[in-house]
Amino acid sequence: MDKYIDKLIDTSWFMKVVALLLALLLFDSVYDPDRQQSNVNVPGEEDTAVLEDVPVKAYYDTDNLVVSGVPETVTVTLQGPKSHLQPAKAQRNFEVFVDLSDVEIGEETVPIEIKDISDKLDVIIDPGVADVTVQEKVTKEFQVEAEFNRGILEDGYEAAIAIAEPNTVKVTGAKEDIERIGFVKATLNIKGPITENIKEDAVINVLDRDMNKLNVDVNPGRVEVTVEVKRLSKTVPIDIVQKGNPQSDIDIKSLTLDTDEATIYGTEEALNGTESVRVEVDVSKLSEDTELTLPVIISEGISEVNPKQVKVKADVTKSEPANESNNDNDNDNNADEEQEQQNEQANRTYSDMPISLSGLSDEFEAEFKSPSGGRTSLTVSGDSEEVNTLKKGDFELFLNLANLEEGEHEVKVNVNGPSGVELVPANETATISIKPKEV
Repeated sequence: MDKYIDKLIDTSWFMKVVALLLALLLFDSVYDPDRQQSNVNVPGEEDTAVLEDVPVKAYYDTDNLVVSGVPETVTVTLQGPKSHLQPAKAQRNFEVFVDLSDVEIGEETVPIEIKDISDKLDVIIDPGVADVTVQEKVTKEFQVEAEFNRGILEDGYEAAIAIAEPNTVKVTGAKEDIERIGFVKATLNIKGPITENIKEDAVINVLDRDMNKLNVDVNPGRVEVTVEVKRLSKTVPIDIVQKGNPQSDIDIKSLTLDTDEATIYGTEEALNGTESVRVEVDVSKLSEDTELTLPVIISEGISEVNPKQVKVKADVTKSEPANESNNDNDNDNNADEEQEQQNEQANRTYSDMPISLSGLSDEFEAEFKSPSGGRTSLTVSGDSEEVNTLKKGDFELFLNLANLEEGEHEVKVNVNGPSGVELVPANETATISIKPKEV
């Protein structure tokens, strides 16, 4: 056995292996990079780094306190060995903070500190302190006021009040800020023109009485706002306007509408200036009882009418022709003259006209017995151009009750209106009951 060991030792490769193992052991016992860096100070390897926008964390009782005055970021200057400086600069695995765990309500100046950084580095924080205000945290419920710009509505449309859902929110913040709240608004940010209902999410804004935004928390931060939008409309009576003149042997007893009201749509200005719409009946073409379907005519500014057409029932009678042949020429001449004079004549009927009362003594009050509700219709006849320019507001129907005593009276219906036209109310008289006022 010894013989084999001696032979192994004598080989050159065995000695090389042994030498390599010894070298490794010596290297391990001598070389320690950490020990070298910690024990050897090489001034040429130091450097400086300026780190900007380093966030600041605040430690305090977030459940019961609100803190203001802590800067969001600071500038940190690091100086020291590159071997420690470079990792800190690249990784930023340190924390800048203010410790407010023991502060009381009020104002206080506290240092801005740093942790989790090598003690081999010199640190400068700018700013180094914070002037903080500590206040009691308060939560309060507020009503939400939903709003939007009504100027984006299309002409001829109107909007109801904007409604928020939910219509209350909880606002949390410093007691002083909560007491300053003047408005909690949910404002829709949409573009026009708007012609249909709106349903959109809106952000909650909390403002003081001077419309300055407050730094508070809102829960929920968004609400759904609904606005009902509809077209401007108005219901007006339909007037019958007769065009032309009946044939000589035709008597128009009546013209009756299947509906006497229509709904018109348009701008507010156009609706306010429109009291009625009309259908025009060419009576010169009527020779027997008939039912006509005619368009409803609207004035300028009105965009639509409903119904667009109505039915007019004409009640017509036809007279017997004259037998005296010797009067034919005279009759023809008279008819021609009359026809020429009346070619431009027109009739227009205004329905549902109110009858006002005047001259009644202060100690009495009056009540209409007829016509019902103190309203009747008025037929206006005259030059067609003039008649067509008139409107319902140009006429006044009234009763003169001066010197009348207690009791029931039949009184003439008076009409005031433009000259040059004939005014005939459907009811020439009205029945009035007069009695003393109740004290």
